[in-house]
Amino acid sequence: MELTPEYIWSQVLTILMYITLAITYYLKNRRAILIVNFLGCALIAGAYFLLSAHTGVAMAVIAVVRNLVFLIDEKKNGKKEEITKKDIVILILIYLIIIGVTIPSYNGFLSLLSVFATSLYTFAVWQKKTIVYKALGVPIGLLWILYNTYIRSLFGIILESVLLLFVVTGFALEWRRKKNKNI
Repeated sequence: MELTPEYIWSQVLTILMYITLAITYYLKNRRAILIVNFLGCALIAGAYFLLSAHTGVAMAVIAVVRNLVFLIDEKKNGKKEEITKKDIVILILIYLIIIGVTIPSYNGFLSLLSVFATSLYTFAVWQKKTIVYKALGVPIGLLWILYNTYIRSLFGIILESVLLLFVVTGFALEWRRKKNKNI
């Protein structure tokens, strides 16, 4: 790994993305999570572009679009606790887009780690309950650690590992809130 200006800037963008992502695990509602995550996805798209991680760029762009679709749907139709048929159709369409974008950006099996992580993350934020989002953070984080190792993003590896602490504490706080609410 050579310390080119592109690599250094990719790592700066990666640091900024992980700061925004860490914040999402402490937010209490889905809308706030989607808004903050929107910024993080845009930042990581830039980082992946600088690292020539084409599948990662494609997944980050899909994540930006996904978050916009979920935000527009929630604003237009209001916040709902139940999953509707329309929600399922939206999820299927997003997965079809992920598959369609993956084909031209495919660069070996390890490039698919970002696809698996994005697919699982899409399912996590698609859920109406933030506790599911927080619980799925662990396997998503492990997939991103592996992908960052594959593309040699040093700060991606380090910060995704640190993010697991935020995931676990954010999940524990949410679990405690739910438990205390039910008592």
